[in-house]
Amino acid sequence: MYSIVIILLAALFVIAVIINAIQQYKNNIEAEKRNELNRLKIVIDEAEDTLLAAEYLPISSVMKEIIYKRLINGMSEALKVSPGIPEYQKRISEVQDIKAAHTVTPTDPNNFNFTLPDHEKQIIVLIQGIKRLRMILRSELQKGNIGNDIFSAEDKYLERYQLMVNIETLAKRIQSSLQAQMPGSARQYLEKGIGALKKQASQDDYVIRRKADFENQLANIQEAMRNANQQDTERRIEADKDELDELFAPKKKW
Repeated sequence: MYSIVIILLAALFVIAVIINAIQQYKNNIEAEKRNELNRLKIVIDEAEDTLLAAEYLPISSVMKEIIYKRLINGMSEALKVSPGIPEYQKRISEVQDIKAAHTVTPTDPNNFNFTLPDHEKQIIVLIQGIKRLRMILRSELQKGNIGNDIFSAEDKYLERYQLMVNIETLAKRIQSSLQAQMPGSARQYLEKGIGALKKQASQDDYVIRRKADFENQLANIQEAMRNANQQDTERRIEADKDELDELFAPKKKW
């Protein structure tokens, strides 16, 4: 009798362990699905946000094609993980239609229209957008979705645009500092700009021209500051001389 009870208890224990293991396995599977869906949602939302901001970003037709594919792939993978997402099914069809009507032309890294936004906040958003585009490019290259030639051309295009944004922003700050009679700040901005331009592997016309312009402005500021220091020194010497002359001058008789 006791042996039967022990066997039953042991069987119940084994069953409980098995059920717990199965439940744990199911929980792990569900957790992995949630994590994967969250990861894919970030990819999808990022692609959607980038397309919405396309008119404010330097996106070539090739880059736009890459983002369309990234968006479609992200939603397709999400549907494999969780088929019951109707909005993705509809959106895939919409993006596929847009992509089919999209015309792709090769990107020339050295040929684009550059416009610097008027406000600092817009410039910050632009720089963040360029960094996001370059991150998307690297991600698609690592996945094998684009070749090295496409990556190289697009990344060079974005890198050059980002450089121009940074340099032209510095140029605006230099002018503002000079207008505010702050030559020290202007000098720091000029030195920063010259350093960045010297580091560029491609010393093209823009880099050479801007570097020469900054170096000329820096030389003028340094000359003006030297002259100001010299004049200040001369004034101090003259003031000291006046004090000495007054000290050793013959005393007046009253």
